[in-house]
Amino acid sequence: MPFSHLPPALAATIAERGYTSLTAVQSSVMEPEAQGRDLLVSAQTGSGKTVAFGLALAENLLDENGQVPRDAGPMALVIAPTRELALQVARELDWLFRNAGARIATCVGGMDASKERRALASGAQIVVGTPGRLRDHLERGALNLTSLRAAVLDEADEMLDMGFREELEEILDATPEGRRTLLFSATLPRTIVNLASRYQHNALRISTVGDERGHGDIAYQAVTVSPSEIENAVVNLLRFHEAETAILFCATREKVRHLHATLQERGFAVVALSGEHSQQERNQAMQALRDRRARVCVATDVAARGIDLPGVSLVVHVEIPRDAEALQHRSGRTGRAGKKGTAVLIVPYPRRKRIESMLRGARIEAEWIEAPTAQMIRRQDHARLLEKLLETVEAEEEDRELAVQLLAQRTPEDIAVMLVQAHRAKMPQPEELAANTPEARSAAQAERHRPGFEDTMWFRLDIGRSNGADPKWILPTLCRRGHLTKNEIGAIRISATETFVQIPRAIADKFADAVRRTGEVEREAGEEVLGIERSATGPREIARTNRRQGNDRSERPERFERPERFERAERPERAERPERSSGDDRGPRVHAKPFGKPHGKPAGQSGGGAGSFSSTRSAPREASSDPFAKPQRKGGKPFVGKPSGGKGGAPFSGKPRKPFPGKPRG
Repeated sequence: MPFSHLPPALAATIAERGYTSLTAVQSSVMEPEAQGRDLLVSAQTGSGKTVAFGLALAENLLDENGQVPRDAGPMALVIAPTRELALQVARELDWLFRNAGARIATCVGGMDASKERRALASGAQIVVGTPGRLRDHLERGALNLTSLRAAVLDEADEMLDMGFREELEEILDATPEGRRTLLFSATLPRTIVNLASRYQHNALRISTVGDERGHGDIAYQAVTVSPSEIENAVVNLLRFHEAETAILFCATREKVRHLHATLQERGFAVVALSGEHSQQERNQAMQALRDRRARVCVATDVAARGIDLPGVSLVVHVEIPRDAEALQHRSGRTGRAGKKGTAVLIVPYPRRKRIESMLRGARIEAEWIEAPTAQMIRRQDHARLLEKLLETVEAEEEDRELAVQLLAQRTPEDIAVMLVQAHRAKMPQPEELAANTPEARSAAQAERHRPGFEDTMWFRLDIGRSNGADPKWILPTLCRRGHLTKNEIGAIRISATETFVQIPRAIADKFADAVRRTGEVEREAGEEVLGIERSATGPREIARTNRRQGNDRSERPERFERPERFERAERPERAERPERSSGDDRGPRVHAKPFGKPHGKPAGQSGGGAGSFSSTRSAPREASSDPFAKPQRKGGKPFVGKPSGGKGGAPFSGKPRKPFPGKPRG
């Protein structure tokens, strides 16, 4: 028996599932030196980590008869970053421990919390959930971890990146001292190592990631197109590959909505998956892909971690990933379990150098190709159609009688032509793309420049991400201080400690003089003034200097609309959150902390009217005996938001905006 070293109940289940051998990470966790120890495991995406930690949990769950004790409380806890991943983990563990009699409860946001409490109360031995919902159940007394034997953190690096450190620490602090802790992650950054050192003891570190970071079963391709033809390139890629299931990754929810609507209009069976969709909508989208009712999924990075869809043979990076890790996690949705897959990056002409650098950092060899043309797609369609029509078919007698009638009225050639036309009518039409020529690339480069911004210079602001810099209030501040309209201000680049603003050289002197005069007025009034000065070097020159000197990437420009990923260290103090009855597990909201004087009413005052954003945290009250009472949050600094009242008020003064002489604002 190939799995004789496994418990009989699990060996039989794995054999029935079609396994002939274990993957590298699955074999590693079953080695004698891993038995009973804490594990810190890093493995490539798609390497079978879910089954791996399921096998590792077996020694903590099964009794001498190979069964899970019926009367035990939660014995194993699995924490996953997203709802989809948690539900997928629950399904995997369900079939793995089916013969062992294990009962599994899921606790994820967007689902009925009362049903989850009943499942916990009925004696589930394995609990799988997301950090936010698990903490809610723990604080309400519905989740009892006193009998816990093992805790698993799946995709631990993603949970920390999403801002779940506080939830994870609270959950792990509530577990017994002698429990096993298993950390599974595709990467092991310093934050994961620090978390492991706090909650693990004598942990065995397992890594099955080879020297080549790129996934061996994935063929990477890069397609250069004009920025205005990205959507047409997506259509042609889908038509050229005709993948059983394809995932298109975008950076923002807005892009997901737009591309989903565009593909629907062109006749593709497509679903969308992003953080703005409810849990029911997400479940329906995933089920449509599994049932083959949909073949294309447009998603943000929320689907890049752990989601395992059957038959995904094509991944298209419609918008460039934020870094090499995101590139690999996105691409890892294909090429799973030994199957081959293709990952295509759509690269606008001006971004090619950045993508080449990213691929080098990820040690990925990508083939640079032209986007499929309409002629190439038609040739592929002809080959696929011939292959399909030449397959052996079993026809009913009624169908054969109809075929005889058709042959009596039409020639075989006419019938074949009608068949081809009927097949082609069901397929979305390919797009005609512009030729990839030097002239086209030059024209695309020229389109990037706004009229009037051919000759510009940079101004530097002494505020950055660490101070809560945000274009939403930087732009009106520049208009007020510099006596400009918003159309006269160019690019805004935000780094960790400073911000750069692009101003046309023709009005740079006027802008500098207005900034100086308004700054003197505000300084005489006792207000804190934002420093704005000319910059001899722009953000790109500074970034190149940092790279030459080996500095970190703190000067990398900040995106105005980020993907659903947040750095915990950059967050200011949060206000008291309301009870998350809907179970939103996307992490706490991020509040931009203004630079300078606070606004609104001082902490402790009452009576904020409509539009007031000031809030305080009340002193902790005695714990309620009611297990379902609303939990009391820990104390902290009050969050003070923008001033109530007028729209777009000055972020550096508690006073209302004063009119200024000169050119009116646009």
